[in-house]
Amino acid sequence: MTTTWLPTDWEHPLRVELPTGHYLRPITADDTEKDMQAVMGSRERLWAIYGDAWGWPPADMSAEADREDLQRHWEEMQTHESFNYALLDAEETELIGCVYVDPGDGPGCDAVISWWVRDEYVGSELESTLDAFVPDWIARDWPLTSPFYGVR
Repeated sequence: MTTTWLPTDWEHPLRVELPTGHYLRPITADDTEKDMQAVMGSRERLWAIYGDAWGWPPADMSAEADREDLQRHWEEMQTHESFNYALLDAEETELIGCVYVDPGDGPGCDAVISWWVRDEYVGSELESTLDAFVPDWIARDWPLTSPFYGVR
């Protein structure tokens, strides 16, 4: 089932280049190993950001649970229910973070956008670039009029 928060003929981006040489692409279950390293290596900070809203990431998250979660994200992207993009280096040797685009939760908010980078990238030039890039990308390539940036 495709949801109606986006135009039915709109196609989500499949690869988005950042000026740093990194890029965003839809996350898949095949990214589990890299995702586990990124998420569990930054778990405490991610819990501080997403724990209250999403209950994520749990302290005892297994690779199988992560794989199931990533598969669900991929399936939701196919039906335009929500979107999870992996931030990767050019060679895909490391998953550096994620960008989420979810439907809005009421009038005046058609989407909720959030993102994170691994702990070792906090305060880096890459994080600053991503912070500036995401709102520009959303404004340029997404059919949204009133996105909220953060987690609700």
